[in-house]
Order: sequence, then C-alpha cells, then structure tokens
Amino acid sequence: MSGRPIRLCFVCLGNICRSPTAEYIMRELVAQAGLDQSVTVDSAGTGDWHVGDPPDRRTVEAARRRGFRVDGSAAQFSTEHFARFDYVIAMDRSNRDALQELAPDAAARDKISLLLSWSDSGEADVPDPYFGGPSGFERVIDLCEQACASLLSSLVRQHHLSGTPGA
Repeated sequence: MSGRPIRLCFVCLGNICRSPTAEYIMRELVAQAGLDQSVTVDSAGTGDWHVGDPPDRRTVEAARRRGFRVDGSAAQFSTEHFARFDYVIAMDRSNRDALQELAPDAAARDKISLLLSWSDSGEADVPDPYFGGPSGFERVIDLCEQACASLLSSLVRQHHLSGTPGA
C-alpha cells in the first residue's frame, strides 16, 4: 500500500445511519491526526433502497450535537468496491455475512471485518437505530467513536503512518 492512501469503507444496511456515522467520525479522527493524505474513508450499504438519499436526519442531528458533521448520499456496496478498498468494515454480522457472499475471492473476503472487532466494547454488532428512538443514535456514535479510534491506532501502528496533528 506504499505510495497511496489506505482506503476504508464502512458498510451497513442502507448507508443512512450507522456507516455514514462511522465514516464521518473516522474522517474527523484522521484529520485531527494529520493523516488526510494517508487514509481515505467512505461508506456504503448492502441494500439499494436508500441509494442517493441523504443520511437519516436523526443521524445528522445526533452527530451535530456531538460535534460531527454527517452528510453525503447513500451508495450501495458492489463487488467492484473490493478492488477500491483495503478495509471493508461491516457494522454488524448480518452485513458482514452479506459482504462475504458478495466477495469475489478469498483476498476480498480477507478485507472484511466487523467495526467492533477493532474495539474492546465486548459487543459484536453496532445496533441499527433506524426503528428506535434518539438514544439509539447516541449509542451508535459512542460505539463508533471508540472503535474508530482503536482502528486508527491499529492502522498507524501496522502501516507506520505519521501525520501532523491539527494540520
């Protein structure tokens, strides 16, 4: 991966709640660490029903209250994404399983992990807040903040990254 940024894609079901939350939290952490040139971040969904839609307003509001900006539009993950990304990070086991079925080969499957596998939360899945209340969106942010910080620390160590914090 020398000479080009490490490319991450966070994946949930519809790409309007959990994966954009993780994407923008990671973008902020990458920027704070001065690693914008070393790590790029995106998100997508395994489903297609929200393609082109903005993030869920409750996601945007919860993120704003916590100091994060979440925007963009939903995209669907496809087989071609495996060639574009070095790390494909699923928000839960169901989406991980869907990604594993979509993966064209073992190398692509090796790129797939669960977000919470990067943290010590003791949980496997980032719960889908879509049908719940505001506390679910706050919980998603809590889990994503912890796991994304751990993921970034791991990437820095594994890939010997260095940046200019606050740059």
